[in-house]
Amino acid sequence: MNNSIADNAKIYSNVKLGKNVVIEDYCIIGIPPRGKVDGELETIIGDNSTIRSHTVIYAGNKIGNNFQTGNKANIREENNIGNNVSIGTLTVVEHHVEIEDNVRIHTQAFVPEYSKLKNGCWLGPNVVLTNARYPLSPNAKHELFGPLVEEGAKIGANTTLLPGVVIGKNALVGAGSVVTKNVESNDVVAGNPARKIKTIQNLPY
Repeated sequence: MNNSIADNAKIYSNVKLGKNVVIEDYCIIGIPPRGKVDGELETIIGDNSTIRSHTVIYAGNKIGNNFQTGNKANIREENNIGNNVSIGTLTVVEHHVEIEDNVRIHTQAFVPEYSKLKNGCWLGPNVVLTNARYPLSPNAKHELFGPLVEEGAKIGANTTLLPGVVIGKNALVGAGSVVTKNVESNDVVAGNPARKIKTIQNLPY
């Protein structure tokens, strides 16, 4: 299969690698989450993927072709990740996240449980998605609502998305924004709280 796996990488049981996969130094692939045993959850990584050094990928992930991580990415269990996805250095993706094809997540982003990232969307550096409306409340773990970032939407660096917000197709969120409510398709928003300032059609490119 022409895979290249560093001698000091740790590959757990029931991990299925595609062709031409590169796994660099000190990566951990298929580690069982709490409550599971080694090999209980199948982990799949598609063809032509590059897992850079010190990345940790928990068991139960289904990952497509042409996947790549930066160094020290952390990807929790039971996510569905499409083709041509890139997850940057020091980014954390929690469990039960849906990431479609052609998604780019830059450095030090945080994507919590139950978030959905649609085809071709883009998250800049230090973007934080949130999913708990009332952190540490008695029912917090049972009332998690991750954001939905629709197809082609772009989230600028250092932006925070509040739980459950929907970023519409091809929308653009300016850097440093705090998004507290849904953003319509093709809108450009910015600020804290983020407000509409124009539409994509009004941009100078």
